[in-house]
Amino acid sequence: REVGIKNVQFHGMISREEADQLLSVAEGSYLIRESQRQPGTYTLALRFGSQTRNFRLYYDGKHFVGEKRFESIHDLVTDGLITLYIETKAAEYIAKMTINPIYEHVGYTTLNREPAHKKHMPSLRDEHDGEESTGEDEVAEKRRNCALFRHIDIDVCEMVWSFSVIFLSATVFQVHTFRGPHWCEYCANFMWGLIAQGVKCADCGLNVHKQCSKMVPNDCKPDLKHVKKVYSCDLTTLVKAHFTKRPMVVDMCIREIESRGLNSEGLYRVSGFSDLIEDVKMAFDRDGEKADISVNMYEDINIITGALKLYFRDLPIPLITYDAYPKFIESAKTTDPDEQLEILHEALKLLPPAHCETLRYLMAHLKRVTLHEKENLMSAENLGIVFGPTLMRAPELDAMAALNDIRYQRLVVEMLIKNEDILF
Repeated sequence: REVGIKNVQFHGMISREEADQLLSVAEGSYLIRESQRQPGTYTLALRFGSQTRNFRLYYDGKHFVGEKRFESIHDLVTDGLITLYIETKAAEYIAKMTINPIYEHVGYTTLNREPAHKKHMPSLRDEHDGEESTGEDEVAEKRRNCALFRHIDIDVCEMVWSFSVIFLSATVFQVHTFRGPHWCEYCANFMWGLIAQGVKCADCGLNVHKQCSKMVPNDCKPDLKHVKKVYSCDLTTLVKAHFTKRPMVVDMCIREIESRGLNSEGLYRVSGFSDLIEDVKMAFDRDGEKADISVNMYEDINIITGALKLYFRDLPIPLITYDAYPKFIESAKTTDPDEQLEILHEALKLLPPAHCETLRYLMAHLKRVTLHEKENLMSAENLGIVFGPTLMRAPELDAMAALNDIRYQRLVVEMLIKNEDILF
């Protein structure tokens, strides 16, 4: 049967040798076969560089052999051939792309923090007929830092495509498919491929290769046209985009609460109507600092306190960040008061400036709330119970450990409120 770029042919359970013989007629020809070693799994056999290469093929509504998903096998193969050709013919040039970047000449820059907890993509590995990979192969791979494919041995001996994985900040860089020709705004080189050619900064719009994103300095200047909402937006990104010291949600809600709600019984403990709290959230996302949260719109002050708490819960990185979390918990576990304050001072230094300033402003407000305890019945301890889990989230995935930390989260907030004038 004919095999080729325009005809996808399934050849059933045939051997590699048979596939190699069928595909030897032309470069770029391919077929799909069922694996003899693992029945029920399928392999894409592709002719490139006078060799037949075998890749484990997957389907979840779209075809894929790595992180990219394609509507058709034809598109998958086309993209793969482009990548293999560039990887083979221009490897040395690609490796040098980031040496002389044009980044400092472009009109805006981008933020690309390395996340504290990297999420690894599932590893898809390349088959070498059971041979062990050599140290030379590993060194060569590290040097080809622009390659979209990497080849590693696995026991099942089925070759699959494996695209290089760049650990991206979920709040900034996102894999992006560019329509039409695009050039990297870091190295000025062409961004190749049919889909997912590179990444785009969600905050400032910078377009770069995946590998170039690792080289971009941490100096993102967010553009408001890319910051689409207020809730669920990274706190630092939001304040940079709006040129403010703190998120407008925090300032506006606290002003409203202090103007008419400090004597409200159960302030922050009593819940407002969830649908109205959602209305406030939508108003901020839609109108920003022009959102109307006055008594004319929301007579119940618990709606405003609920909206403020929701803002902190929705932050992708908590107000007390994952990196600083262990130090804050350490302070709560310490019994000596002086040592507690010393550790809290150290913990506060670990917070990004916008987070620290927002925490300072919030604690000063909560301290004022406690001054009206006779009327609102909200002590520092009660506020700690409310705000502990709101401002802090355990970085560990262990549910039991996170549950055990709740009492320490409460103590952290309680200490911050009581010692607000000393700590900040």
